[in-house]
Amino acid sequence: MGKKVTIKDVAAAAGVSHQTVSRVMNDRPDVAKETRRRVRKVIADLDYQPSDIARSLSRQHSYTLGVVTAGLKYIGPSRTLNGITEKAEELGYGLLLKELPSFNTNDIKPILNFLNSRQVDGIIWAVAEIGENHEHLQQLHKDISTPMVFLTMGTRKDMLIVAVDNYLGGWMAAEHLLEQGFRKIGHISGPLDWWESRQRKSGWHDALSEAGIPEEEHHCETGDWSSASGYAAMAQILKNFPQVDAVFIANDQMALGALQLTWQKNINVPEDIAVVGFDNLPESQYFWPPLTTVRQNLRHLGGRAVSELIRIIEANRNDNEVPPQVITLRPDLVIRESSIKKLQPDL
Repeated sequence: MGKKVTIKDVAAAAGVSHQTVSRVMNDRPDVAKETRRRVRKVIADLDYQPSDIARSLSRQHSYTLGVVTAGLKYIGPSRTLNGITEKAEELGYGLLLKELPSFNTNDIKPILNFLNSRQVDGIIWAVAEIGENHEHLQQLHKDISTPMVFLTMGTRKDMLIVAVDNYLGGWMAAEHLLEQGFRKIGHISGPLDWWESRQRKSGWHDALSEAGIPEEEHHCETGDWSSASGYAAMAQILKNFPQVDAVFIANDQMALGALQLTWQKNINVPEDIAVVGFDNLPESQYFWPPLTTVRQNLRHLGGRAVSELIRIIEANRNDNEVPPQVITLRPDLVIRESSIKKLQPDL
């Protein structure tokens, strides 16, 4: 293996100082055009590969973002992380990932200290808001200087937050079912200590309330996002609310379990019960019947978080401030066969 080319080798071959080589590599304007051309030719001829670490130290910029996540076994967090990874790669940033052992982990100061000790340029907090798991984070956020962007943190006004409008998604699902003529509309929520679950349920509730349809306790069941819990929750709704003619289910995985139960009980979808899910999993169009669902683009959510964080980093480098704000991404409804009320033929 040959000797690795150094910046001093480039400088010697180009007849300039290593500081001039550094200025050329950093696109500094204070280098003569001919000198810049000569240095770049030598870099290409020698196939010089600069050290990313040395370059980041010289710029006081690591080109690394810290990401804190949890629950990667769930589809939502993993798809969001995919979006973060793609956008960071596109914008020339690496990632340093830390996964919490559980959503309810309160001892988060060591994690933030770890990321700061690695000189990350910013941190994305991609952990779902569950119960009070963000209370400690709010205080720590005030005590650190590293730029941070948060995902799904409610409507707090002292942070930069990027979130999908889960309330609107729940409202759209219920409104669609109402427009189809259904009136006895049940709901299977995710765990209600999740912020997203409460928002989706609130949207469903308000749409029905605006239509003059009161919510009753036996109209709702709670799952844990799994298909098995959707199966069990659907069984309870059929038992407690036998008049049900439609159901909004807070994610597609639970909807799959609910569809399995209706098939086993010879209940036709959508003729007997219409079904709407949430997430628009790639597989949802292949459910039987194909599933109407609320599409939330989690890859876009992750990518937007990266873009906003880099915007803060660059503003800080220029001694500018980016005010806290909540950036809400709009979902949309994908209508398929599971919710379309079929017209009865004239006799």
